[in-house]
Amino acid sequence: MAATNEQAGAVLQFYPLATSLTAKIHPVVIFNICDCYVRRADQAERVIGTLLGSVLPDGTVDIRNSYAVPHNESSDQVALDIDYHHNMLVSHQKVNPKEVIVGWYSTGFGVTAGSALIHDFYSREVQNPIHMTVDTGFTNGEASIKAFVSVNLSLGDRPLATQFQEVPLDLRMVEAERVGFNILKTTMVDKLPNDLEGMESSMEKLLALIDDIYKYVDDVVEGRVAADNKIGRFISDTVASVPKIPPAAFDKLINDTLQDNLLLLYLSSLARTQLSLAEKLNTAAQIL
Repeated sequence: MAATNEQAGAVLQFYPLATSLTAKIHPVVIFNICDCYVRRADQAERVIGTLLGSVLPDGTVDIRNSYAVPHNESSDQVALDIDYHHNMLVSHQKVNPKEVIVGWYSTGFGVTAGSALIHDFYSREVQNPIHMTVDTGFTNGEASIKAFVSVNLSLGDRPLATQFQEVPLDLRMVEAERVGFNILKTTMVDKLPNDLEGMESSMEKLLALIDDIYKYVDDVVEGRVAADNKIGRFISDTVASVPKIPPAAFDKLINDTLQDNLLLLYLSSLARTQLSLAEKLNTAAQIL
């Protein structure tokens, strides 16, 4: 869309963004942002940080990681620690080289006056960055999480303003994240589950899904439910993808893996004991 001012000879240009852009976020990012907000400095009103992830083939921005960036903020300016930002980015990419900058986040309700300045910096780091806001103050009685992209308004070659448009943001979880998320989203948690408890919860859900499939297949065979070819092909492909392992071989595989894990736990316990003894002997030698 463009509007022409004939007297001034300038063109007021508004560059709209494609409305098909969407974003998906993993729960670990939300927990990390909330943890950084709780641990923020006493004088800081909000937390600002970088979002990491990737852009999927369909154009969806997949947000998988984040880290906070120290900043100083006043009424008319915001100063980011750029060196810290770049050092953290290099460290993260050594562990996850496929994760790149996809945007930035801030805590608080909605877009603030200084958001355009920070968004301009991240626009130089990556094309079309996502700006995500996390309402840690529960303004409307809930933790609102929103994602925005910027749209530039310019007069000729001179930029006038930046408008933020909200884009769809969905929560994306794998099964391992879902187990922890279901526990942490409750109001009271006695303790975090260990690996065995997490596996038990996953197995219980898997057995429940298998029971649902059994019931559906029985209903189709007995004629109580109309057959669906798509569901049938999906069940067939799922069954075909399961490797055919004899029960005895499967039990041996599980037992061998369990024995290896127990051995690692035993060796780590011995290492901790030896380090503790060495530290005490060293302290006693210094005293004598």
